[in-house]
Amino acid sequence: MRPHPLPRQARYIRIDMKKKKWKAAERGMQLLFTLCGLAAVGFVLLITIYLVISGIPAMHKIGLFHFLFGKTWAAGQDQYGILPLILTSIYGTAGAIIIGVPIGFFTAVFLAKAAPAKVAGVIRPAVSLLAGIPSVIYGLVGMCVLVPALRRWLHLPAGDSLLAAIIVLAIMILPSIISLSETAMEAVPKEYEEASLALGATKLETWFRVSAPAAKSGIAAAVVLGIGRAIGEAMAIMMVAGNVANMPSLTKSVRFLTTGISIELNYSQDGSLQRQALFSIGLVLFLFIMLINALLNLVLKRGKER
Repeated sequence: MRPHPLPRQARYIRIDMKKKKWKAAERGMQLLFTLCGLAAVGFVLLITIYLVISGIPAMHKIGLFHFLFGKTWAAGQDQYGILPLILTSIYGTAGAIIIGVPIGFFTAVFLAKAAPAKVAGVIRPAVSLLAGIPSVIYGLVGMCVLVPALRRWLHLPAGDSLLAAIIVLAIMILPSIISLSETAMEAVPKEYEEASLALGATKLETWFRVSAPAAKSGIAAAVVLGIGRAIGEAMAIMMVAGNVANMPSLTKSVRFLTTGISIELNYSQDGSLQRQALFSIGLVLFLFIMLINALLNLVLKRGKER
């Protein structure tokens, strides 16, 4: 005999129980996501507070003006001016962006729009491999190959210089820029390009005047990520820049903010003015990155409003 169907009221009760379970699961997941977001904000606040507490005393003892605009960093003489380090970080990051962004953007356009499937199948794994290479490998190759080459080609007494650091940084930021820009270009609706082609535009005009502007937010995010990678890199730069606190010059040995912290933190004594000055460098670097992100977000917001 076939089983009797459940009464309508029993079916409604089961449906209501399922709805209550789903609602409880949704509330639980919402609570979990909220806690994760609050944890991320909390970590940023903790880092900020720690850097402020650890870095302010050195700025107070040295003097804010002398610390930020002093041209001499000599721990043995209690001279802690970080203007050469700040300018070197700015010039090095700007140089890497000037070289890396156009190459990365054009590569992303090629992969997303023009590359044959076989060619793209070779280039994409190579880009992913670049992203997975440790920083120390970039520094090792730069020290063994790039630095001697620059010394021979430019007739320098030493090839470790700002130029070598810029080239290494430009190569290191390429994977991030290529991957994110390609994803943004592929996310542009096909109707935009079809409409542009139907109006008589060429493929190149469509890619650069329709697809690229439509993917502007994703490309800008790629640039921001590249800037963060360039500013925060230490190990590879330490191996090719020379680590001398000179005023920035393409052919001279220089020191970045990150490498200044990495080199001297190991042998600075706890509670010493040198250790406090290094934390002050970290605070300056942290504020510098936050300022760049805020400016880029402001530019993007104004672009969207227009």
